[in-house]
Amino acid sequence: MGKRYYVYVLRSLQDNKLYVGKTTDLERRFLEHQKGQVQSTKSRRPLKLIFYESFINKSDARRDEIFFKSGYGREILYGKLKNSLS
Repeated sequence: MGKRYYVYVLRSLQDNKLYVGKTTDLERRFLEHQKGQVQSTKSRRPLKLIFYESFINKSDARRDEIFFKSGYGREILYGKLKNSLS
């Protein structure tokens, strides 16, 4: 199996807001978020990983990341994760 690209969603347990990101090493990236090493989530810890998708193509992963960050994409994401967000 070749390189994988992950699109992931974190939920802030502090303010319940979502963060969408992309990485090739999900475990490492999640630990960076948890340790406060990522500027955009540093003040929103603790965080919980609530969703991820795996891709074999970087462009496909980037397209999904951008989509989930858009207004309509967020709506779809909230619908998809309805029970996880309750």
